Amino acid sequence: MTEPTLEHLIDLPALERFINDHVPGTPGPIQVEKHVAGFSNETFYVSRGGDRWVMRRPPAGPLLPTAHDVLREYRFLAGLHGRARVPRPVVACEDVSLIGAPFYLMERAEGVVIRTEIPAAYDTPEGRRRIGEEMVDALVELHAADWRAAGISGRDSGYVPRQVERWSKQWELTRPRTRELPGLDAITAWLKERIPAEVPHTVVHGDYKLDNVMFARDEPRLIAIFDWEMATIGDPLADLSYLLHSWAPAPIPAGYEARVATIAGLSRQPGFLSPGEMAARYERLIGRSLRDFLFYRVLAAYKLIVILEGLYMHYIEGAASNPASADFEWRVPMMVLQAEQMIATGGNDV
Repeated sequence: MTEPTLEHLIDLPALERFINDHVPGTPGPIQVEKHVAGFSNETFYVSRGGDRWVMRRPPAGPLLPTAHDVLREYRFLAGLHGRARVPRPVVACEDVSLIGAPFYLMERAEGVVIRTEIPAAYDTPEGRRRIGEEMVDALVELHAADWRAAGISGRDSGYVPRQVERWSKQWELTRPRTRELPGLDAITAWLKERIPAEVPHTVVHGDYKLDNVMFARDEPRLIAIFDWEMATIGDPLADLSYLLHSWAPAPIPAGYEARVATIAGLSRQPGFLSPGEMAARYERLIGRSLRDFLFYRVLAAYKLIVILEGLYMHYIEGAASNPASADFEWRVPMMVLQAEQMIATGGNDV
């Protein structure tokens, strides 16, 4: 498999002309650097003189319906800037003929994305505690934002049934191009039989987790939320359950222990909030009761399984944006086993 080059993903002269024509500032040459972290939309650092931006475009190759929607990201950034912790959007381009795909630019935030190490300035029990508190507090702020006043359109009912239907259909589209995962069909049926009661809808990020946010370098302060391609209007508990699933996933099934190394390992260090403490903090700050939480935890696991299987499809078809997608060959079946175990045991400590 050959990773797409910068020149394959961007027509640099065309991008330079577009930026000089549409972005305020002194026209001039641009510099572009491909950011290699992540498995989803392609991310680039773009600069022109003293201006510094981040650019996002979909990966190369055929895409599943609704996947890798960078224009959705831009619309949510535009509506939420000043209301939630999001970078300032700069400009979007829907014309796929310009560089080969739609794209947008946002202001580049300066900080650190925590993946495997905590910044030395707050690598202490109190600093680690603040990381968890900030994750919850920023999510509460997001869910409290008035999405109608922000000019964001969306349906104010029916989110959970649509989510179950969406991800089950995504799985049906993916499986002919990858493999059969029999346990996933049983999980699909379990979810469809247990749709919870409706709640007031909010903005839902859709992929809210530790490595999709940025912290300041010198203090445990969350300064920006990234990766908005799956944002929508929906049930806020979907975001909370997805965060807690990535924060402390289900126990590793026998035979997989040696292969697993994820950011969730950080949250086992002294000081970090437990999933139960994070859920209690969210419940207290948002003023809403948590209910049917096992359903939401299983839905979070199911959604991530289907997403990663789609990225594994890109890998086997030679269109993956990161060679680490090869790990999904074993990681996805492992996650199916984890979800089955969650159902069998009734969940975890949340």
